[in-house]
Amino acid sequence: MSALVYDSRPCELGEGALWHPERGQLFWFDILGRRLLSQDDSGPLAWQMTERCSAAGWVDHDTLLVASETALFRFDIATGERSDLVAMEADNPATRSNDGRADPWGGFWASTMGLGAEDGQGAIYRYYRGELRQLWGGLTIPNAICFGKDFAHYADTAEGRIYRVALDAEGWPAAAPELFLDLGLEGLNPDGAVIDAEDTLWVALWGAGKVAAYAPDGRFLRSVETGAPHNTCPAFGGAGLHTLFVTSALEGLDARALEAAPRSGMVLCEPDVAAGRAEPAVVLD
Repeated sequence: MSALVYDSRPCELGEGALWHPERGQLFWFDILGRRLLSQDDSGPLAWQMTERCSAAGWVDHDTLLVASETALFRFDIATGERSDLVAMEADNPATRSNDGRADPWGGFWASTMGLGAEDGQGAIYRYYRGELRQLWGGLTIPNAICFGKDFAHYADTAEGRIYRVALDAEGWPAAAPELFLDLGLEGLNPDGAVIDAEDTLWVALWGAGKVAAYAPDGRFLRSVETGAPHNTCPAFGGAGLHTLFVTSALEGLDARALEAAPRSGMVLCEPDVAAGRAEPAVVLD
């Protein structure tokens, strides 16, 4: 294994790694533990949430946009106060939010899925300047939401496929999604993903103990071994955005598996792996 332990607090289902570029601070979630986690110079930080939350974007120095099982909401980092912006499947108690990331236009994409990963119960939405619009439905575990300059990627972990879709001048899909990678052919399960400054796609592989990098043409380039089998979401941060952070999960691992992989559920990091892009701010109006 090559990655280092960044935060040793175990998460049942760690997700949503976000490097806040103005604060120089990593945020992430334990979805099933209903916690938002972070670190700063004072040490480990945690906020107990009232429901399952899974992904975030940054609005300004002191504010996050958070995706939960019922809404997208503003979150004040200093006070912990929540202010709902728009409901998202609040009328469906059988689903929760999953993946999410801000796009280069200031929009925020968020996915939903069934609590038991039921077939076809997931969807991907885009929130842009006050409007929440469903982009695709009928997915099972929508993941790997990330962006290049004029395109987006997303995956359905259940089928092992990553798609690419062209975006228009305002960041809305301009064409039907096209298959980019079929990792299911290799028995791999794509989870969260991020694109670096060279347009390389870094995707966390659930069950494989690594984050894999793919060139813009789909060629496999290399991977980072984490020592945690269930990797969930990568993010670039640290000095110069050269450190790859990745969340992981305990979910589905028995005592023997946890003994063999004691890093499970922790946040891992690999310094000097590549140059990332700063996450864009979410524009609320």
